Amino acid sequence: GFHLSGTVTEPATATEPEMTYKVAISFDRCKITSVTCGCGNKDIFYCAHVVALSLYRIRKPDQVKLRLPISETLFQMNRDQLQKFVQYLITAHHTEVLPTAQKLADEILSSNSEINQVHGAPDPTAGASIDDENCWHLDEEQVREQVKLFLSQGGYYGSGKQLNSMFAKVREMLRMRDSNGARMLTLITEQFMADPRLSLWRQQGTGITEKCRQLWDELGALWVCVVLNPHCKLEEKSCWLRQLRKWGEMDVCPLEDGNYGNELPNITNALTQSSGHSQDSLARPRRTVFTRAIEGCDLHWQDSHLQRIISSDFYVSPSYQREGESLLFNSQGQPLWLEHVPTACARVDALRSHGYPREALRLTVAIINTLRLQQQRQLEIYKHQKKELLQRGATTITNLEGWVGHPLNPIGCLFLTLTEACRIEEENCLEISDAGDSKPPVYQHVPVVTGSQDSGESYLSLALEVALMGMGQQRVMPEGLYAQDKVCRNEEQIIARLQDLELDPVLVQTLRKQCILLLEGGPFSGLGEVIHRESVPMHTFAKYLFSALLPHDADLAYKLALRAMRLPVLETTAPSGDVTHPHHLVSVVPSRYPRWFTLGHLESQQCELASTMLTAAKGDMLRLRTVLEAIQKNIHSSSLIFKLAQDAFKIATPADSNSDTTLLNVALELGLQVMRMTLSTLNWRRREMVRWLVTCATEVGVRALVSILQSWYSLFTPTEATSIVAATVMSHNTILRLSLDYPQREELASCARTLALQCAMKDPQNCALSALTLCEKDHIAFETAYQIVIDAASTGMTYTQLFTIARYMEHRGYPLRAFKLASLAMTHLNLAYNQDTHPAINDVLWACALSHSLGKNELAAIIPLVVKSVHCATVLSDILRRCTMTAPGLAGIPGRRNSGKLMSTDKAPLRQLLDATISAYINTTHSRLTHISPRHYGEFIEFLSKARETFLLAQDGHIQFAQFIDNLKQIYKGKKKLMLLVRERFG
Repeated sequence: GFHLSGTVTEPATATEPEMTYKVAISFDRCKITSVTCGCGNKDIFYCAHVVALSLYRIRKPDQVKLRLPISETLFQMNRDQLQKFVQYLITAHHTEVLPTAQKLADEILSSNSEINQVHGAPDPTAGASIDDENCWHLDEEQVREQVKLFLSQGGYYGSGKQLNSMFAKVREMLRMRDSNGARMLTLITEQFMADPRLSLWRQQGTGITEKCRQLWDELGALWVCVVLNPHCKLEEKSCWLRQLRKWGEMDVCPLEDGNYGNELPNITNALTQSSGHSQDSLARPRRTVFTRAIEGCDLHWQDSHLQRIISSDFYVSPSYQREGESLLFNSQGQPLWLEHVPTACARVDALRSHGYPREALRLTVAIINTLRLQQQRQLEIYKHQKKELLQRGATTITNLEGWVGHPLNPIGCLFLTLTEACRIEEENCLEISDAGDSKPPVYQHVPVVTGSQDSGESYLSLALEVALMGMGQQRVMPEGLYAQDKVCRNEEQIIARLQDLELDPVLVQTLRKQCILLLEGGPFSGLGEVIHRESVPMHTFAKYLFSALLPHDADLAYKLALRAMRLPVLETTAPSGDVTHPHHLVSVVPSRYPRWFTLGHLESQQCELASTMLTAAKGDMLRLRTVLEAIQKNIHSSSLIFKLAQDAFKIATPADSNSDTTLLNVALELGLQVMRMTLSTLNWRRREMVRWLVTCATEVGVRALVSILQSWYSLFTPTEATSIVAATVMSHNTILRLSLDYPQREELASCARTLALQCAMKDPQNCALSALTLCEKDHIAFETAYQIVIDAASTGMTYTQLFTIARYMEHRGYPLRAFKLASLAMTHLNLAYNQDTHPAINDVLWACALSHSLGKNELAAIIPLVVKSVHCATVLSDILRRCTMTAPGLAGIPGRRNSGKLMSTDKAPLRQLLDATISAYINTTHSRLTHISPRHYGEFIEFLSKARETFLLAQDGHIQFAQFIDNLKQIYKGKKKLMLLVRERFG
């Protein structure tokens, strides 16, 4: 039948009662063409009830009563039966049907109505006519609504995932050859083009967000797939072309490379090796995400050679034609397909996507045979030019269009086509949980079906080979952040797929063979001996190859990884070789310094590769040497070398077993390189690096410590050398850690002292105190350090540094030396009248207390210095008060006699201090009165009271003070209120 109707019951749940739904389905030529269901669920997929009814009809056809179309049944009724039938029908559904029944009755009774002009009447239960369109039911409104909703969520709430599953649905439709695939893609694209964010991004000049960008890429790739459908009608193709052009011409249409234009050749061009890309590629046309699909509309499948390739496994050239050169077959007679590689791969993707997996495989094999032949020819060309290229040390790049990161993902496409043919479908493979923790695929070798002699190859080994060829292709770094980022992403995707392959002997043989070819491959291989300065680096790829090869051929693994360590774009000199071949495109702009947006990522990948090699070479001194040399030659970032040093140290010192000395030495050597690199440049991690180096040297042993102490000047600043390096080396912990005997301890201490004295000479301000501390246990060294301080005191040191060392000397039991240094410090100091909270006040009070405790002579020596340097009255009066409270010389210096008497302020040396204090009070008073405000009057009166206390220490002090007050009243008589307060307090 063409119409199926039924009721579907949904059983009751804990929260919902049992529900019954009426479902009607129309179908035609094995496709469901329309559905209705009482549940009212809106989705682009059928609701559960429609699916249930369809499955019931498929599984139990005999349970479904088959009826004639309703028109046949009505034909068998007479006039009365028809009347009865209509009336009963209207009664059963009178609320819904009655208005329609009345309208139809009126039209039938009117002779000139439209209904009477047509012969017969429609029958929904009868099938469509043979000419009618027949396609699966697609709820277009729902598709629009859902895409709009997901786009409005801007990649949040899993909307990106939802859109990707819609794309997957389109691919599934194409594979089932459901004509709705293209229709659904059109609906999705219309909503994408209507996304309001596009014009916003365009106005602001910001790029599209990363998630959105990837969705646009997939959209573009799907359109290429649709237009390359090998069996689409011409009118369909021209209709798509019109649409694609219309979208592509809109201002907001995203560009292919995510920024401005692109230098990639047209999709329909033949091999990129032709030198015809003239200079005008600088005036690049605007390429949008749809450009490749538009170009794809020019491609057809009529070529007879292509038809033969895809329609038979046994298409070979006749044996007598295998002598000369042929563009159609290789020397084994296998067909070749010489088309621009990404374009040829787009054909494979189209065949695969439209449900032609055998054809896709056959074309893939032809493409791989072509790539192999090209690889061989390029190798031969290189052998002739090798000498010249090696002399130049550079190459003009030949592949402007990289296959990895290409919008059409050619390598990924070939790899998938081949591995799908080898995949073992496990039982219950559908039961994958939503968390996406699906098990990695399992593959088996499936022999390549071919017309020539049995090649012994499998589709799986071809998959590995083509992935290695593509990843190893030397290519120029594309322009723009997005395109560069895509190169990294695509590379990681392909490597993740490669890691799913279990490397059995067959695959290992393929791997080795391809690696040798890549190493010998000259300018066509990114791992060849000479590469272009702007070549995409091979670190990520080489890391995979190294790990995969290591268990099977360690020599090859190291050779390859060491070759890949280079990063020529960071070398200072650009190779001069580019300009000699003006027909190569890159040399059109030889002076352009490239903008590598992903450089940080690339450098970290280079570091990862080095770290992988270091780990593998643990214990093998010779290999470690070569890896170390490669690091020192190729890595230019100090923080990355530091990271490698730390990695090596971690691997060399496992918690559960003994240290590995070979790797420890490498860690130390890298650490020393970092020290030299960052010595004269500012680096915020420098302290951490210095501390780490000492830890590392300590692990290596006493000889390493002696060595860094002896060559400190090439590694550390004097401050670092004394305060961090020598201090740590001499610490109790280090001595315990190394369990040193007495001669070893002495040797280390002697080196540390020599370092301390050298640093103190070079930078006395910052190193003198550390030097004294480090030399404490050796009399001669200590004396030398003290002498260095004294020599530097008059010129290069501040009072703060001198006071600090003076206090240290007192603490160590050298009061006279402390006094000498304090006296020197005083000469550098100058305290103004209003600096009564200056941080040096404590030092001045301490210095005076020290002098007082030493005796009258020392106090007499320091007071003139104090008077000269300190002009702050309150500080001077504080010193004076302290000096008069106790007798001098209480420190009890041996061999000195002290009288034990208090000192008089009338006699020297205190008389000089008293006079200075009084004159400081007088000067300060005048200074304060020049700009005093009424709210400070009270404070000022207190200040005068303090001054009176000091005046009274002098013999005629009260007379002096009275004169001073009279003087004030005379000069400042204008400040009436203040003078009133002065009279009240002082008469």
